[in-house]
Parts: sequence; structure tokens; C-alpha cells
Amino acid sequence: MLSYAAVLRAPHARRTFGAALIGRLSYGTAPLSLLLAVKSASGSFGAAGTAMALFGATSVLLSPARAALIDRYGPRRALTPMACGYAALLLVLAAVTRHPGTPTPVIVALTATAGAGTPPLGPTMRTLWRQLLPERELLQRAYSLDGVAEELLFVTGPVLVGVLVAYASAAAGVAVSAVLVLTGTLALVSSPVAHVPPAPRADDAAPAVRVRAGLPGQPVVVALAVGLGLGGLELLVVAFAGHQGRPGAVAWVLAALSAGSAVGGLVNGAVTWRSPAGTRLPLIAAALGLSLAGAGWAPNLYVLGGAVALAGLFVAPALTTAYLIADETAAPNARTRAGAWVNTAVNAGSSGGTAAAGMLIGRLPLALCFALAAAPALLSAGPALWSRSRISRRPGPGGRPRGRRARAGAGARP
Repeated sequence: MLSYAAVLRAPHARRTFGAALIGRLSYGTAPLSLLLAVKSASGSFGAAGTAMALFGATSVLLSPARAALIDRYGPRRALTPMACGYAALLLVLAAVTRHPGTPTPVIVALTATAGAGTPPLGPTMRTLWRQLLPERELLQRAYSLDGVAEELLFVTGPVLVGVLVAYASAAAGVAVSAVLVLTGTLALVSSPVAHVPPAPRADDAAPAVRVRAGLPGQPVVVALAVGLGLGGLELLVVAFAGHQGRPGAVAWVLAALSAGSAVGGLVNGAVTWRSPAGTRLPLIAAALGLSLAGAGWAPNLYVLGGAVALAGLFVAPALTTAYLIADETAAPNARTRAGAWVNTAVNAGSSGGTAAAGMLIGRLPLALCFALAAAPALLSAGPALWSRSRISRRPGPGGRPRGRRARAGAGARP
């Protein structure tokens, strides 16, 4: 069986992936550093919150447009000026937030503008994985490894910021974020694979519905649902821990979510699946929704931690499978954009889920809030599962129901 080591043994894989991880580490350090730096410079939590809301909005909503530039001009020509501009704005922000005195509107405007130029390193790396790995089974493992590594970066980033704030300042964290993204991006685009035309693959020639606009429907819907559930879950865990009189337990409960996601992602990538990704995705989404709903009935924080870890087992597999479907169904000149739409959906969903949970907590019982947070994942799985059920009940030749054998003979991929 092909292993994760086989992924990294591919020519140029370690160099390209390592460079992407260096750049993507900045996505774990920049938000918290900016939040603390703007708060320190303006003296206002409101200004810091507004600046970060605009930073997040411009970064997430414009991600598909930036990814379209990668698809059109290639990583080398598009990412280099993007990363240089983004890093330059972060360095300016580090300078103006180092000491109080800069007008708050200027800081907020600079922060929003920086978000608009965030380089799409994640979607770009997932597109490059397809060029690095000729076998579909290896590509699945690469996406799983990529997702788990990204999860760890978002855990490591805030820890690094904490060290920088303790020994230097939040502005230093902003400057370090600029150095990370510029160093990683320049190393990435210097990789030979970043400026080689994509090689044709067997599944490119297979008959399939290609999403030429780069907007894959099912993966985006499920990613949005996953984001809504996770965004709501974080605030619900805070509320649950507060009701239990142990607010400090929030960190380890959310750590259980990350640990579960990492384990689930690695297992998902290691398994050789016989069913198509489009069949697996609604099942994974349904399992995630049921796990989130069940977490609301936890009697204490220990059970909640276990339930959240169980839910985490389905997070990375859901997103990895969504990215895989987006890549398979997108036209060759829209793959980076397709991945960016999935990324945009999960990030936008996370923000929306947090906002929705904030309005529901205190007005409804917590168990019901958990169920509502789980509802999008369950609803996103419903149409696909219903469609599959109807196909399986439809009479085949001779009046017999269409079972697995009938579908397997109809050209379904293993």
C-alpha cells in the first residue's frame, strides 16, 4: 500500500511542501499578532475587532479572485507580486502599531487592504500536489497530509505569537508574519514544479462534468456547513465550560477537536477507498453533524471533550474529500480557484457560525444550540443521500432494484 512517505519521496515534493508550510505558518501568526498590535496601538478593543473583521472579510471573500490569477498566470508570475505586496503591508502595520499615535482609521484601512492581498498558498499547494503526484491514491494521501499539517500550523502559530509577545511585542509578531509569508512564497515559486505546465492525467480525459467557472457545488455546500458547525462549536464550548465553572477547560476541549481532526485526516488518507469521493462526502458530513448534535447532551466537560474529539475525526476527512472532489471536477485552468472556493466556504461558514451561536446562546438551551450548529452538516448531506437512495430503489433490468453490482457496472470509479 502506498504510504505518506511515498508522497514525500516524489521529486520536489519535500522542497515544495516545506516552502508552502513556512509561508502558511504566517496564517497562524498574523491574525492574533494583528489583533494584539491594533489593540495596543489604538487602545480600543472595538477598533481591533473592526480591523480584524475587515481583514478576515477581504481575505476570505477575495480568495477565489486571487486564485483565478494563479490559474491564469501561474504561481511564479502571480504569487510573487502578491506576496511582496502583502508582506510590505504587514511590515508597514508592524511599524505603525509599534507605538501609539497613528490614527485608528489609518490602521484599520491598512489592515483591510493587507487582507485583500493574502496569497492563496493553500489552494496553490493543493494544485501543485496534482502535478507532483501522478497517482490518484497518492493525491488523496497528499491532501490528507496537507490538511493535517495545516491544522497543526494553526495550533502552532498562536503559541509562537505568545512567545513573541512575551519577549518582544505584538508588532514583532506582525513583522515575523511578513518574513514567513515572503520567505515561504519565494521558496515555493522557486521550486521547479511551480513553473512547469500541468501534465495531462488519465482522469482529465475521463468523461466527467467539468466545473469551468471553478465553483464546485457539492464540496462548497459541505465545506460551508462544516464551517458553520465548527464556528458555532467554539463558542458553544466556551458557554458550556462557563456553565460548568471551568472556563480554563476550553483550551483542552478545543485541542481534543484538533487532535481528533488530525487522527481522522491521517486515517482517511491511509485508507484505499473503493467508493467514489462524491459518495463518501455526504456520509462524512452526516457523521460530523450527528457527532456535533450528540455533544450537546454531554453531562460534563470530560464527556464533552470525548464527544468533540469524536466530531473532530470527521472534520479533516470532510474537508480533504471536498478539496479532492473540487480538484477532480474543475477544469484544468480553474483548479486553484475551485480549491479556493472550498476554502472560502469553510472560512465564511466559521465566521457565520460564530455569529449565529452568539445570538442563540442565552436564548435557547445549550443542547438545542448544539443541535442547530449540527443542522447545516446534516442538511448538506441530505440531498445526496436521498438521491442515492432513490437510485438504489429504481428498478433495473428485469425489474430488480439497482444494487451495488448494477452501479459498479455502470462505470463507477473504484
